[in-house]
Amino acid sequence: MKARFRSGLTIMMAVMLFLVTACGGNNSGNKGNAEAPSATNSTEASAAPTEMAKEPVKVVWWHSMGGELGKAVTQLVTDYNASQKDVVVEEVFQGTYDESLNKMKASMDSKSGPSLIQVYEIGSRFMIDSKATTPVQTFVDAENYDLSQLEENITNYYTFDGKLHSMPFNTSNPILYYNKDLFKAAGLDPEKAPATFEAVKEAAAKLTQNGQTGASFAIYGWFMEQFFANQGVEYLNNGNGRTASATESQLNNETGVKTLSWWKDLVDSKSALNLGRKTDDTKKAFAAGQIAMTLDSTASLRGIVDSVAGKFEVGTGFLPKPADAKDGGVVVGGASLWILNNKPEAEQKAAWDFIKFLAKPETQAYWHINTGYFPITKKAYDEKIVADNLAKYPQFQTAVDQLHASIPSPASQGAVMGVFPEARQLVETAIEEALTGVKEPQKALDDAAKAITEKIANYNKTVK
Repeated sequence: MKARFRSGLTIMMAVMLFLVTACGGNNSGNKGNAEAPSATNSTEASAAPTEMAKEPVKVVWWHSMGGELGKAVTQLVTDYNASQKDVVVEEVFQGTYDESLNKMKASMDSKSGPSLIQVYEIGSRFMIDSKATTPVQTFVDAENYDLSQLEENITNYYTFDGKLHSMPFNTSNPILYYNKDLFKAAGLDPEKAPATFEAVKEAAAKLTQNGQTGASFAIYGWFMEQFFANQGVEYLNNGNGRTASATESQLNNETGVKTLSWWKDLVDSKSALNLGRKTDDTKKAFAAGQIAMTLDSTASLRGIVDSVAGKFEVGTGFLPKPADAKDGGVVVGGASLWILNNKPEAEQKAAWDFIKFLAKPETQAYWHINTGYFPITKKAYDEKIVADNLAKYPQFQTAVDQLHASIPSPASQGAVMGVFPEARQLVETAIEEALTGVKEPQKALDDAAKAITEKIANYNKTVK
């Protein structure tokens, strides 16, 4: 990805336009968090107007939430706009994460872009290097906003050099889904999810019978990133690209080869199916009872459970890892919200006000139960609707426990590089080559690591 960067962006100070009313009546409404101008009252008919009414500040928010997720986004914006009169948020769906980011790049030298944009987690390094954003830490520090109310294992991903650059919005991680009924029929404990590579292999072999297959994992680069983190191993050099910009992929190290060899062995032994790159295909196979285990995002949990209601019971477990692996944890996936710095100061502050609304416990509770994404705010779990939802979908407790069990480290904090989208595609090609026998795992990963390292080098040249 060849990024186009500006040498610098000047933050323009906003000029608030005040409309002077000709009448002497008081038209003030309830104000939000932004400061309102004080009104001057007078009993004299010829005196100054009683109030200076200001225009609300408009915030344009670009996002990539379509379908049911998009409906939830629209409701959040509607609720915020109704809650105060100083800011009006306009939400604009911009297609996929890639499409939205490309549109933002095209708008960077003009004022046609958004005030606020949702960017997937692997776009974080690019957003920082673009110098197109104001870190949310700026607003946090200005008003001593309490970040401790947020989940540390979520905010850690978006924290660089001690600064929170963007606010987490939709957050997930991968878990193991399994068919409890098939486990019981195969003589396995339906209440105990296999926690290690070895246990998954053993269970998959027993579950492969009567036309069904033990497992299938989509060829998704995100899963390989998670397997590294769960083993406490960094995906890139220089502290996963956090102590300094990454210069080298570590995909082809012992952890990568061990993981891909285990995956290939499952397929070669016919204990697992290779259904390609789409998680939709593994979801369908799982729902149809063709496979007994799969990996998928926690955000898919409600959809998966609902799709098999009345057919079988779904169990969930932590992402598996080798029995001898180091302590680690999962990396949050999803996206966060970035404030663009080519907008007036008042507009940036208005975007921050909206972000704070989204982080409120009650807002996060609504977002969580309507989407399946994690609440980023700890107190959201105290909301009754969240407790009720957890009672209906007890499998989600696995996701919560896995997030909280993740040990903070550069590995679980997550790798960052400016060419992550391209790198993920190269990893998926390597997995595909290994699973189909085109290359041995070591060779496939060696080639991918070399290609990723070259892309990192080319990218780093553009940001110097």
